[in-house]
Amino acid sequence: MKNWNVIITEEVQDDLDNFVYYLLVEKMNEQAARAVLEDYDETVDELALIAGSLKTLEDPALSGYRKIRLRRHHYYLIYHLQEDTAIVDRMFHDLQDLDKAMT
Repeated sequence: MKNWNVIITEEVQDDLDNFVYYLLVEKMNEQAARAVLEDYDETVDELALIAGSLKTLEDPALSGYRKIRLRRHHYYLIYHLQEDTAIVDRMFHDLQDLDKAMT
């Protein structure tokens, strides 16, 4: 099985920080914030193993992008492949409009 290098962009780190901030400050739920961080870390580890096996998105405006869902939360990562590397471009919540956010 091929192992992919995974690069997390600054935008993804900002997205994650915003979600965690919301959980900590707005919802005052430290346990939820920790759980999302743990799930995120596990998803990035999983991406290193399966990045090439996930389908590209069907939307022509998002050509070349793929997504992987966090297992236990309503978030997902958008990434693209470049040689042997999965570059994670953004992180979204299920309720966000992906098309609008990616343009």
